[in-house]
Order: sequence, then structure tokens, then C-alpha cells
Amino acid sequence: MMRIGIIFGGPSREREISFAGGRTVFDNLDKTLFDAVPIFVDSLGNFILLDWHFIYKGTIRDFYPPVESVPFSMHHLQIYIESLGELEKEEQDAIIAKVGRKIQPHKFREHFDFAFLALHGPYGEDGNIQGLLEWYRIPYSGSGILASAIGIDKIVQKQFMQNNRFASPSYSVISAEAWAKVADRPAMFEQLTYELGLPLVIKAPHQGSSIGVSVLKDPDFEAFETAVNKSFFTKTITHQQWQGLTHNGKINLVKQLTDIREGIGLPVIADEETTIYHPEELLKHLQSVFTLTGTEVVTLTNVATEPAVLVEAFIRGREFSCIVVQDGTGKAIALPPTEIIKGNEVFDYRSKYLPGLSRKVTPIDLPEVEIQKIRQECVRLFEAFGFNVYARLDGFYAEDGTIFLNDPNTTSGMLPSSFFFHQAAEIGLNPSQFLTYIIRTSMAERIKSGKNVMALASQLEMLDRAIANKRTAKEEKMKVGVIMGGYSSERHISVESGRNIYEKLASSAKYEPIPIFLTGSSDDYRLYEIPVNIMLKDNADDIREKILYYENGGLAHPVLEKIRTEAESITATFAGNVLQNPQQISFSQLANLVDAVFIALHGRPGEDGALQSKLETFGIPYNGSGIASSQITINKYETNEILRKHGFKVAQHALVSKADWQKNATEFYQKVENQFRYPFIAKPSDDGCSSAVKKIKNRDELEAFTNLIFREQEELLADHARTLSLNYKEEFPLKEVYLIENLISAEGAKHFLEITGGLLTKFLPDGKVSYEIFEASEALAVGEVLSLEEKFLAGEGQNITPARYDTDPEKRQEISDKVKADLLKVAQILNIEGYARIDAFVRILENEEVETIIIEVNSLPGMTPATCIFHQTAINGYKPYDFIDRILQYGMERNQKRARVH
Repeated sequence: MMRIGIIFGGPSREREISFAGGRTVFDNLDKTLFDAVPIFVDSLGNFILLDWHFIYKGTIRDFYPPVESVPFSMHHLQIYIESLGELEKEEQDAIIAKVGRKIQPHKFREHFDFAFLALHGPYGEDGNIQGLLEWYRIPYSGSGILASAIGIDKIVQKQFMQNNRFASPSYSVISAEAWAKVADRPAMFEQLTYELGLPLVIKAPHQGSSIGVSVLKDPDFEAFETAVNKSFFTKTITHQQWQGLTHNGKINLVKQLTDIREGIGLPVIADEETTIYHPEELLKHLQSVFTLTGTEVVTLTNVATEPAVLVEAFIRGREFSCIVVQDGTGKAIALPPTEIIKGNEVFDYRSKYLPGLSRKVTPIDLPEVEIQKIRQECVRLFEAFGFNVYARLDGFYAEDGTIFLNDPNTTSGMLPSSFFFHQAAEIGLNPSQFLTYIIRTSMAERIKSGKNVMALASQLEMLDRAIANKRTAKEEKMKVGVIMGGYSSERHISVESGRNIYEKLASSAKYEPIPIFLTGSSDDYRLYEIPVNIMLKDNADDIREKILYYENGGLAHPVLEKIRTEAESITATFAGNVLQNPQQISFSQLANLVDAVFIALHGRPGEDGALQSKLETFGIPYNGSGIASSQITINKYETNEILRKHGFKVAQHALVSKADWQKNATEFYQKVENQFRYPFIAKPSDDGCSSAVKKIKNRDELEAFTNLIFREQEELLADHARTLSLNYKEEFPLKEVYLIENLISAEGAKHFLEITGGLLTKFLPDGKVSYEIFEASEALAVGEVLSLEEKFLAGEGQNITPARYDTDPEKRQEISDKVKADLLKVAQILNIEGYARIDAFVRILENEEVETIIIEVNSLPGMTPATCIFHQTAINGYKPYDFIDRILQYGMERNQKRARVH
């Protein structure tokens, strides 16, 4: 079996997406062909053979540097290893030893046969790692040294594109030396707006396509200066700005400044003389210079600033992204270009990676002849730049039909919903199959380099035999319908969970997953079996729209048909089932189609027992709790009332109704204020854990929340949305009642933290249910409550697993055991089955007494790649696939027991 070293992480500003992409590859590699070896690169450039369970942390900051190596941060400021300062080799080695084993490049061959590159930006896409691997004769994925070096440098790309007669917007370059002459900046701005017009696009030329980019629409010199500084990763703060901030405002500013994606990151040089490594150190520095010395301005510059900034004329047109691949003969094939329809001018980090914030339309909605022109131009650039295997090419289709290509990426983002997998699915390849294609094609390309030819040819021959044997072998696999989607405000996250379950099962030797999309209403569920290309659409609404298109007689796009024909040599070797249109199925048809289902829905429907009742009627095994337990846990009010009766500490709470509000709004608000002191929590009583949970601090916010949740129409009321500071495209459900809870606080405890704890059940030989309670995760919220992004988006938020109850390991474990005992009692009282997640606050009092205050129970917790339940299961030795397998096994055993009883 070929050993695949997945190289991910790295020093770039996109290291978190690289980390998440590396995890995607690790999970999706075909387990019958490959042995996955995780090679984490830290931001100091060390190569680490990572202990596998760390790959399931939500972010790099959750495990590296390890918690015990991180100095105390009063303000819970998150850091990477570079914030520990100039570390000696021995210090670095000691930190590395806590997460894995450091390996030197000359020892790579002892650990893996092929390097799958999931690194982004500098050192990953610029030819550095490619050259290192070639020196040590390790074949690797993607393009070679020269193409990678060109692909990372936006300024060099401009020159190449002009030389090869590609359409390119007018541009200019601002060198760091020129920008340092502050007095010349106004004239520079005037000259640029005269030559290039407005808007201007300002870019950091050696970063990923969503890092250090701004669009300047107005002739505003201060905004121009801020944008250029952003691309140089420089920030100027004035005394007046600093003093105008509250204490929390200053902390938040430091958090923003040190963010490697949207801020300038660390380390920074302050006023060209002081190097600052840690965010707490930066906070102290700013406090000191502005309070004690009377300094008027502080300039902070990242030590890895850019040597120049690229300024381009704005292209008015439709934005697209296109993956180009090579077939077995080396011929380049452009996959269907995807149009990006976004709410902001810039397709930024958040819009790119959080489902539902932008729309991706594949293929771009243009006449067939124009789509083919885009494809032809992408192939031409792929070949002109000397790219190999695959690349992602971004561009614009202008109003006059001109095709502008920019920012080619030799390593595409590899999150489950990324263009990389999304477009490959259109020719019939699921993620596991596409990764096999990438490895095989890369091996063939490395042979063409003329280096180490005999050894590589032998490896390739062995891989081809293994692929051929797999294709001809008849495998009897268990069919699992993965139900995703729904119609709740968490439907997009449900799709992320469902895709993750599908992909874990698809790469296994035991299961054959079948994607099932649920839509409709609580009165009329509609189930659809969907092909993988529709499953990998960007979000639930796009999937539903595509289903309706086919249901209303729509045909496959003619461009897609042509691309599938062009790619037949690829799909004949690597694809499994032939593409099909979505098919509506009944529950009885579902029973004949699958051996079991995995419900990946969140909130209603899914967690409320109604779907479980349908499945039981048709004898279909399912995951999670049974009907009665699900009916209780979906109702937060009823759950907490039951737990209160059993002696548990829960929040003081009350249900409030739309009917009372409509009868007399003034009386409604007064009654709430008589019962609860500001601030308090308002949230739906019967929805998922991330839906519309808000901290209400005053009457205006109470009125805004009430008007939104009791509104008559789907659209949000803009003024009330602004009052609650709702994020772009944040959804808010419509309800007849909602829940108010008092804000749970420390109340004098010496330590107070928010936790979330997972569990798993199994049947004992005597038929009783046994509970395995995992070490809980400590959840750290950036804002007032944990956001959707912090819970589910790779690279966002921070979950420390296991929770830091105490600095002393023995005391920590003692407290943890008490908390776990409480979570076990909750599970037993509510008759939870399969698996679940329980959210709680924990107070550790001065007398060492431990109080667990239950918030809510999730009977079908999120199963996205970044969710913290996978951090917890990893501690107990379960990889995500193992955990999912156990959940399915429990559901099937329960079904057998139920059948015997009846």
C-alpha cells in the first residue's frame, strides 16, 4: 500500500485552511489503496509527523503550541508558536515532542512514498517545498518548481500574461521604498486614480487570493492609505483612536490586529525598533506608549511584510473560478467554470469558506459559446504557465465579453465544499476518487521531469495495478442513506455535516453511502436521492434549487455533457457510479434502497422525533436517540424543567409568546424586564444550538429580537437586524414562542468556563445501554455568545480539549470526572442513545466544589470536519470514521432488538 505523506499547515497566512484541507485529504484518501501519513509543518518551518488525533482539532491554535507551553493570557488571546519569541532548537523540540515527532527532510523516504501538498501561499505554492522534495527524490502532487514560482507571484504573472497576450487590467506597483516616503503618497494616489481610474483593487502580491486584498471605490486618500498598508501588513494607530476605545474595544483591536487573515499578524515591529511577539505584549506596549509617553502615532509592521503592493484597475464583470486538470495523455481539460455571486466586493476569507455566504453557480450562467471561451482561455493559461496535474484559475467575464484571468492557484483549497471537489463532482468523481486521480497523475508528471525515472515508473506501475484490481473487484458494501439539508436556519451546516459523513464512509471498505436530501415542510417531507455533483453544491439552497430544476424537466447543461465526454478517460479509470439526476423517493423506497440511514439534520426536522417515527414505521435503522427522547431534547424549556426536577442546576428561564406580544407589546416587554435583569439570553426554544442565540443588553435589543423572531415575512427587518449586529446573511427563524434565560455567570467562583461534552453508547451483553462520556471541550467565544462560525467553520473559534478546569493535571482530571458524572446522569435521565453533545457551564468554587449548569442537549450534534466532538473522540482513540461506524452499529443493533420484540 502506498504511503501518502500529507503535508499541511505551514507558515503562510492561510495555514488554517491548509490545516483543514490536510484533514480533508487525510480522511478521504481511499483506504484500500493508500496509507495516510500526516506531516504538519509549523510556522517556524519544522516538519512534524503528527500524532493522528491532533489532526481533528478545530484549529492549529487548539493544539500547537500545546496548552502547557503557552504563557497565561489574561484576555484569552490566541497565539501561534511564533508568538513564543525566539526559541532555541531544544525548546522547539520539546514543544514538538508533545504533538508528534520532528522529522528531517532527508528522512522523508522512511515515512512516506509520495507527498500530497496541501500547503498554501509562500513556502507551499512558490516552488520551495517542491524543490526540497525533488532534492530528496520524493514525488509530489501538483505543479513543478517553475510553474509554482510563477503561480505565487502576482506581479510576475502580470508580465507573463501580457507577454502571452492574455487580457489583463491595467496595473501599477508600489514598492516598499516608495511607500516609505509618506509625503509622496497623496501625489501617488492622484496619479494612480488618473491612470487606472476608480475603483482600485489593491493586493498583497505573494499571498493567497483572499488575503491582503481591498477594493477602493471612492477618491478617499485615507482609505487608500489604509488599504495599501493592509497589503503591506502595516497598521497605524493614533493616540486619539486608542483613547477613544473602551477596555474591551482595545482588546478587540489587538485581536483584529493579530489575526493572520484579516489583520497584520505577529511578530510585528513597532516604529521600526521594537519587535513584539505576543498579543498581550502588544496590548501592554500600546497602553504604555499612549498613556505614559504621550506618543501620538504608533506604526506596526509585520516582520514578513511585502516588498511591493500591486494596484489594479477594477474589472466590472462576473467573477468565476475554474479547475483545470490533465487527462492520462497530459492534455489539459477545463472543468465547468463556477460563477461566484457574493454580497461583498471582495470574495474574502469568510465568504469563501462559510457555507451560504456566497452562491456558486456551475457552470457560470452564460451562453454555451461564452462558457467554452472561458474554458479555452483557462486551458491556454494552464499550458502557457507550464502548470501540471491541476490548477485553480480565477477570473472575470467582463460586460463586453472580455475574459480576464488572475491569481492562478497551483494548490486549490481542499475543504469539502471547495471548487476543487465541487467541479470534479461534475464529471462524476467523488472526493476520494479525485484524490486518487491527483496522486496517479502527479506520479506520471514527475516521471516526465527525467529525475529518478526508473524508481518512479515502478511505483506508478504498482499503483496502476492496485487501481485496476479495485475497479474489477466486486465489493459487497453496506448501503447507508445520509440524510441532510432540511428547511431550518441550520440547513447549510446540515449539508456540511452530511457531506462529511458521506466522505468518511465513501473512503471506507465497509460502507457505500447514498446522499439523501430532505426538503419540504414539517407537514410534507420530501426525500431525494441525489448524485455527488449535486451533493457538493455550495449550500442547501443551491441543492434544493438544482433538484427543482430537474423536477421541472430541466436537462443537464450541454457544456457539462461535453466536459464529461472529454473527461471519459479520467472517469473510466477513477469514477464509480455513473452520474444521475436527482430522484424523489418515498420512505418505502428508502427502506428498499438502504440498510440504514445516518440523519445529519440539525434542529427541526431531525432532532424532534418526527423523522425517527417515519423511519421506525418502515423498519429503517437510524443514528441517535429514539422518538421520545428526541421529542424532549429538541425542547430546551422542557429539557431544563426535567433536569431541574432531578436536582440539576439550570438557568432561570421563561417562554414568551407571539400572542402575548401582539396583544400588548408594552406590557410584554415590561413583564420580561420584571422577570429578568439585563443582560439575559434570548433564543428559540425548539431549534438547533446555533440558531438566533443572542445576549440581550437593553430594551432596544429586546424589541429588535422580538420583532425579528415574531415577524410575518421571511425577509429580515433591516433596522432590527442592525440593532442586533447580525452578520451578513445571518438567518433568523420565525417562531410563535421563544425562550428567555438569565445570563449564567461566575457568581464568585474561582474558575468559570463554558464546555461542551460528547458521548457514545453501546449495548452490553445483557442488553443494557452503556455510556462512554468523552473529555469535554472548553469553548472560547470571541463575541458575546458562540457564533455559527466558531462552532463549525475551520480556522474559527477556539475549543480547548480537554477543558482546562485546573492547571494541576490531577486536580483537572478530578474535576473532569465530576463533570462527566453529571453529564452521564443527564444522558440517563433523558434516555439519550447513540451519541449526543451536552452544553454546560462549570463553576469551580473556592471550597473545590464543582457546579455543572446544563444549557442544552443536542441529540444530533454537528458533524462538520471542524466540530469539537471529533477532538473528544480522538482522545479515546476513535478516528471520525470509527466514531461514525460505532454510531451506525448501535442504530442497527437497536433496530434488531426492536424487531425481535415486535
